[in-house]
Amino acid sequence: MPVGIEAWLWQVPPITRAWLALAVTTSLAVQCQVVTPLQLYFSFRSAFTNAQPWRMFTTFFYFGPFSLDFVFHLFFFMRYSRMLEESSFANKKADYFWLLFVSSAMLLLLSPLFNLPFLSSSLAFVPIYVWSRRHPSIPISLFGIFTISAPYLPLALVLFSWVISGTWKAAAGDLIGCAVGHVGWFVRDVWAREMMGGSNVLGEAPETLRRIMGDT
Repeated sequence: MPVGIEAWLWQVPPITRAWLALAVTTSLAVQCQVVTPLQLYFSFRSAFTNAQPWRMFTTFFYFGPFSLDFVFHLFFFMRYSRMLEESSFANKKADYFWLLFVSSAMLLLLSPLFNLPFLSSSLAFVPIYVWSRRHPSIPISLFGIFTISAPYLPLALVLFSWVISGTWKAAAGDLIGCAVGHVGWFVRDVWAREMMGGSNVLGEAPETLRRIMGDT
């Protein structure tokens, strides 16, 4: 069984694989009481005034304790992040990393406005949203019950997140992730093509990052 899991993991594209590994490791660390959620959440005061900069990173890897909500977010993020990385960002690791990096920066700036200490689920909805907009004609079967077209997938998942979490506040983070994903999709697919006629610094990774990640 471990061999099968290891083989499956190495089939997952590198950015998605690293994100998945960090997310599972972080939740395991909390479950085993190696760290507490209070050491992982993000706030400007804790990160900068109290000199705890790691919070700018750990907030994106903690999906909460093991629960139905944890499985829901981890499954859909892994599924659509993998599909996006294997299709639109095939052999473009730097561009996909850059999309997530810029989206993370936007979420950090928005976090105090919406009181979002953990941003993992918000960031997880970015690749879901971008994939849905890049594959608008694909029908999606949700749990074998409903069939919707891909552009409606993010909102359907936000509603489902609301149902299983029981509070709108929990689903609000997912909705903000959709908004940030829309900005990422618009900058890369609409603005660059129709308004600028080419690439832009927000939509494509810097050349230095491309060299580091071996994309050039």
